[in-house]
Amino acid sequence: MLNITRIEPLLMHWPRGGSSAYVRLTAEDGTFGLGEASPMYGGRASLQIVRDLAGDIEGRPALDSAVLHDTLFHKAIKLGPDGALAGALAAIDIAMWDLKGRLLGQPIHRLLGGAWRTTLPFYASIGGHGARSVDQTVAEVERWMKKLEPAMVKIRFDADKTTRDADIEGDIAKARAVRRLVGDGFPLAFDANNGLSVQGAIRIGRVLEELGYVWFEEPVQHYHKAGFEKVAAALDVPIAAGEQEYTLGGVQALIDAGVGIIQADIIKTGGFTGLNHVASLTRAAGVDFVPHQTQPVIGHVASMHLVATLLHSHHPVEYSDPWGRQDEVFNNPPSPRSGAFTLTDAPGLGLELNEPALTARLEPAAQVP
Repeated sequence: MLNITRIEPLLMHWPRGGSSAYVRLTAEDGTFGLGEASPMYGGRASLQIVRDLAGDIEGRPALDSAVLHDTLFHKAIKLGPDGALAGALAAIDIAMWDLKGRLLGQPIHRLLGGAWRTTLPFYASIGGHGARSVDQTVAEVERWMKKLEPAMVKIRFDADKTTRDADIEGDIAKARAVRRLVGDGFPLAFDANNGLSVQGAIRIGRVLEELGYVWFEEPVQHYHKAGFEKVAAALDVPIAAGEQEYTLGGVQALIDAGVGIIQADIIKTGGFTGLNHVASLTRAAGVDFVPHQTQPVIGHVASMHLVATLLHSHHPVEYSDPWGRQDEVFNNPPSPRSGAFTLTDAPGLGLELNEPALTARLEPAAQVP
């Protein structure tokens, strides 16, 4: 069995600003796998943890992803278990699964047990509506609809998390206007990004019920589980949340509060190993599982490999960045056609790295010597 001989944390900078936290694991024969951590604050905290754990990764069998995941989790648990630690473990785990697939010549969805479907419809996750007028919101949604033909649309408000109920009337007006734009039968979701009080959320939620929205996402602060419980009890529209949870305990608390759609994220919950545990938990609880994912290449493709293996995954996958932010680093970045992405049988994640482009975007200090 081949061992891991090198681990590289890679901080990538993008032309439009921002950065992404990648990890590359290389085996004895030169085969490598790629992973990604949550990019919160550039992903620097997660990459530092990866550096600190490098000595515990090098020399390990390249196929032992589950054992390494739990070993690292418990070694560094006092740094978490939430946040940057979970992101670091996610990047390592995704890279291990990519490496495993490349070594075995199989796509990750097959190593996970097989895909129920390899063509995955997506929903357009469109942010920034808190700062837009009603007309601007409609124009932005219309632009996405014409460009991408999504199977569903989610309007996100990117709320300032230090304020609540900043513009309830405006939020309602935008929800109504988007419904008029797309028609009565088209699936819509509304993401408040934690910007509402319980009372404000119930008020908006009743309008969303009237308008036939599919779900109401993160109406209150993510850590306010009692708030979720009150909102969920008052409304019939499903409440969605979970992108800010990192552990099974956090997800279970949302389920207990009545959240009907869990949205844990593969680059926050420990990669394939962690997100698969979440999938089992949601299935046992009888709630829907729609993973959150806003990173357009590694994280997005990884998430789709797992979603493809889920029997009861009937909602589209999330897609929020069709403008090519990370595309130049890959020879075959994922690209939707007719409102859907298609996974291939290429080994691992199936992504082909463009090494010169990666080098050009790489912050040298982000590498482990």
